[in-house]
Amino acid sequence: MAEASIAGITASEGIAIGTFFLRREMIDNQSRTAGTVGQEQSLFEDSLAKARQSLAALMARVDVSAAEILGFQHELLSDTDFLEPVFQLIGVGQTADEAWTEVIEGEIAEYTATADEYMSARTDDLRDLQRRVLGFILGTIPESFDVPEMTGLVLAATSLAPSEFLELDLGKIAGIAISEGSPTSHVSILARARGIPMLVGCGTRLTGLKPGYVAVIDTHNRQLIHDPHDESQNAFRVRLQNSSIANEFARRRAHLPAVTASGDHVRVYANVDDPAILLGVDAASFDGIGLTRTEFLFVGGHLPDEDHQMGAYRRIIEWAAGRPVTIRTLDAGGDKPIPGVTFHDETNPFLGIRGYRLSRIRKDIFATQLRALARAAVFGPLKVMIPMVTVRSEMDEFRTIFTDVINSLQSEGIACAVPSLGVMIEVPSAALNADSIDADFFSIGSNDLIQYVTACARDNALLAHLAQADNPAVIKLISMVAATGLQQDKEVSVCGDMASTPALVPLLLKAGIRCLSVAIAQGPAIKEIIRGWDGRELSGDGICA
Repeated sequence: MAEASIAGITASEGIAIGTFFLRREMIDNQSRTAGTVGQEQSLFEDSLAKARQSLAALMARVDVSAAEILGFQHELLSDTDFLEPVFQLIGVGQTADEAWTEVIEGEIAEYTATADEYMSARTDDLRDLQRRVLGFILGTIPESFDVPEMTGLVLAATSLAPSEFLELDLGKIAGIAISEGSPTSHVSILARARGIPMLVGCGTRLTGLKPGYVAVIDTHNRQLIHDPHDESQNAFRVRLQNSSIANEFARRRAHLPAVTASGDHVRVYANVDDPAILLGVDAASFDGIGLTRTEFLFVGGHLPDEDHQMGAYRRIIEWAAGRPVTIRTLDAGGDKPIPGVTFHDETNPFLGIRGYRLSRIRKDIFATQLRALARAAVFGPLKVMIPMVTVRSEMDEFRTIFTDVINSLQSEGIACAVPSLGVMIEVPSAALNADSIDADFFSIGSNDLIQYVTACARDNALLAHLAQADNPAVIKLISMVAATGLQQDKEVSVCGDMASTPALVPLLLKAGIRCLSVAIAQGPAIKEIIRGWDGRELSGDGICA
């Protein structure tokens, strides 16, 4: 075969070279004889029970964070609101498999239709659940697919469910490429946590490639190369070896402080999108957590109660083992809609009711989250920040609301503590007037700041050439906020994608930033960039100039 290159989206960074193995999709559309309404309802109930049991067994075999990923599916199997439509369809004559398929396909369509990449990525979990329950209805056992008894496989598939990933023998897998999927899916999170290079969104061409040939996954160039020429193979093997040496060197030093060549200490925090990302990560590799996005708790419009939220926050705080943990209140709206929570009729949602603006309106949801955070604060140093602050009065109002929450908990005799309260600097007006905002700390959300400074929607690829992180106006605002923090002795961090981009880190350091919150996978590499910084910027090849 001739060398073929297929483009994809990086979900987990790295280079993989191995034998191409194509996973054949399981076919569930078996025919069966329909029973009576009562028999079909009993069959569905029995299948639900078996699915719950099999999920519980898998959850018991993995660690807590991985079990939480499967917990979303497990909860749905006991959710009467979710399951009632299935029983209704069975009641009017549909078979159990027909009714289950119709209802869950409708749920998948709703998730897919949302503009929020995080929410739409949860379709993998629904597909996983669909496969499991349908397997029990049809009398098949939804086990993991078989892979050859060999190591160094480049696994390709149309899709890969979280439970299927967890059932894989990862010792055999060099890398993974998926036709569908999203970098925010649970499978992507699991792959990053385990250091498995992975591409998603590779399209239908992927599954037309023949197995048994050498394949290369190159996430830096976002491509899979099938049957590469000898010269290409050799070049990739050299890159893999060099990358492995550099990564291993950085990993060995990951627990050491990040100190510049001139002796400045830079705190390197971790970004957490979902607690599952903490799988296998040594807390000593970071100075704490600089951003915890809480949207993972509200998937599909699910409104987590106070105890559920508190438990999730407590586990994150305990993982940090005494290091500070920053948790952002719900940042819904804009490109992150949540069914039943956000407004869906805004003409310009990016400039609409999102972040703290929404929390002020949905007081019930906000109060529940703040109570959970105040209770979790007794377990370690917690910092709470609100997104989308525009003017000082919003921060003043937030302090008053939090004080009321503390007073209420204390009157009920519930243990709680007052965390540090800060703001996300994403809106230009907040950056320009940071010195007037009564916050304990500032965290610059570079993604939104770039969007608002350049007037370019961050999800519009045609404007990417304008929405550049190194725009002088963006750097000037970051410098201003950093100067405010220095003058007022307040921590200023950058938690957006800029902080995780090695070539941009020197720009941030030069702007006065001494605290970065980065993607966990990038932590060791970012620390090495900091250690090598001598006050200059980096050239395109990563060398100080």
